[in-house]
Amino acid sequence: MPRLSAALRQGSILQALLLIAAVAGGCRAQELQAPPPMESPVERPTHRVVAQPPSARKDRLWVALEDHLGRRAGQGAPAPLLTLQSAGVAPLVLRSPGIKEPLQTAARLRFSWRSVPRQAPLELARQVAGPFASFESAERVATRWRGQGVQALVAHPNEWEVWAPEAALPLPDVPVRRVRETLTMSIQPVLEGAKGGRTLQGPLLIEAPDGLRWKGGVMRGPFRLQADAYGSWTLLEQVPLERYLEGVVPHEIGAGSPAAALEAQAVLARTWALANSHRFAIDGYHLCSDTQCQVYSDPRQAGASVRQAIKATAGQVLQWQGSPISAVYHASNGGVMAGVNEAWAMPSVPYLRSQADGGKAWTGSVLVPVPNQAAVEALLKRTTGAYGSGHPRFRWTRTYSAAQLQGALAAQAPRLGVVQGVSVLERGPSGRVLALQVVGDGPGSPVVLRLDGIRRSLRRLPSTLMVVEPAGAGVWRFRGGGFGHGAGLSQAGAIDLARQGWSVERILQHYYPGTTLVPLSALRKAP
Repeated sequence: MPRLSAALRQGSILQALLLIAAVAGGCRAQELQAPPPMESPVERPTHRVVAQPPSARKDRLWVALEDHLGRRAGQGAPAPLLTLQSAGVAPLVLRSPGIKEPLQTAARLRFSWRSVPRQAPLELARQVAGPFASFESAERVATRWRGQGVQALVAHPNEWEVWAPEAALPLPDVPVRRVRETLTMSIQPVLEGAKGGRTLQGPLLIEAPDGLRWKGGVMRGPFRLQADAYGSWTLLEQVPLERYLEGVVPHEIGAGSPAAALEAQAVLARTWALANSHRFAIDGYHLCSDTQCQVYSDPRQAGASVRQAIKATAGQVLQWQGSPISAVYHASNGGVMAGVNEAWAMPSVPYLRSQADGGKAWTGSVLVPVPNQAAVEALLKRTTGAYGSGHPRFRWTRTYSAAQLQGALAAQAPRLGVVQGVSVLERGPSGRVLALQVVGDGPGSPVVLRLDGIRRSLRRLPSTLMVVEPAGAGVWRFRGGGFGHGAGLSQAGAIDLARQGWSVERILQHYYPGTTLVPLSALRKAP
């Protein structure tokens, strides 16, 4: 194979592929003439590089209070101002790293945004897979790419995507689009003052001795304003892990829940935060503060019961084989737990599996795997004996008209046409819908929604544990159970069990069998 070796030495991938085809095609193929030698292309970066999170300590998180700031300035439109207000008498202090004197000391800081020329153009190129309905689905694709030695990153410019180098070999079953761009401008913050604006370079540090007023609450900080991988900016708060839980637990399960349920939620919120601290690595921080992560707001809203639950479980996490588990949870599972691969396109794990969730009478009569639609219908007719059956969405009904379905799918299927039918193509062991087909009269029909993409598109559906039936001309009725993806802890179920006297350890073992509750120090250190 001397010619093939020469092509590879010259660094031309195209030459190598042509010569491989020649060898595979027999004598005739060997007559093909290779193109003239080409210089090896310089690999362009996939994105704007940002600094990694300022702190790598396990007990500190950098959480985004607001992201994509200033983005509209890069589109030639006015971007909303960012106004930061001290919560007390002490003023805010604005600093630039490495500079001793503050840039500004004031009770209020106001930032506008402007697009300024770069010192030199930046050439970017990447393959983009997605969009995906969740980080979990995107991460699975990124992991597969990494298994081939590709530096694949999960990004969130608007929706979840996976970015890989332009030269990477694509995954055979994952559609990608190629993006090349030349950046000649960058967005910079402008500190507004009485005498005009002052354009600043980031990152910027903000100290708030008396706290920062933010969305009706007070955050303690410190804070950081930095650019992200997309050219916009993010306002971050550095939060000790236990204080972060005070801002999460009341919003996830409710401060009035029994003690053992609150303690279970505290353990899960702590475990989830650690297991997902790489979620926004491309943007240089750990977590967001909305439903794409765990809802986080003013920690002062945590009452005595929440603080006691966090204190009682201080530093404790659920682990599997030395690492924090995928500590997913939801509001209600409708009486049957889902396996993790019924919710997201990710590998199954032994501690997240399908099983009936109720007392002996319930588990004795609910067969898992749920074999067919008739069994799902029978399940949905029952409520007595299931844990968490008092949840308002334990059973639910929703209707969609043809026009509503067409509108919900317009972005992803603009050529679907008028919807003619809706049907379930595949169910998982818990009876949840894995694939939902929508048939229209247009050339883009049919559309198949899968896993978390079902509820991402049809947002009024509380869960995918459901049956679908016609409800008149151009109308379909969805009857289902539960609220959320159904994997892991059911918050309504945990509240029921806590009221029955179950301990936090027993509740967690019920929903994550085989895992163990350990202190942070017992976790395996990352390589």
